[in-house]
Amino acid sequence: MRFTLNGAETTVDAHPMKRLLDVLREDCGLTGTKEGCGEGECGACTVLIDGQPSVSCLVPFAQARDAEIVTIEGLGGDHPYQRAFSEFSGAQCGICTPGMILSAVALGPDPSLEQIRTGLAGNLCRCTGYEAIYRAIQNA
Repeated sequence: MRFTLNGAETTVDAHPMKRLLDVLREDCGLTGTKEGCGEGECGACTVLIDGQPSVSCLVPFAQARDAEIVTIEGLGGDHPYQRAFSEFSGAQCGICTPGMILSAVALGPDPSLEQIRTGLAGNLCRCTGYEAIYRAIQNA
């Protein structure tokens, strides 16, 4: 199946009902996308599909056809949110961090605190607490 992955045209031969999360990790070798709950409840596996945050553990690979998918690796490692999460202690264990960052990217530039809270409502953090995460996003 053909799709765009982190800006590059990609073809992967995988079962159409395989979870997008597994295709990204196993077939594409992109392990930055994490599995937290496997039930779409925690947001750790969030990727952007055509610019919208999506929990990849619930998305069948068939839905990736002709889509543009961005994972944490697609941000290049030097994105302002990645730097801010480090500088403002927005991450501890790191399981939720890729999903948090991609959800924040989907908010667009300079989101308000209310937009951040709403945009990250589907992302759970069990370590850091949310204030450091919100502070990181606001200061990016």
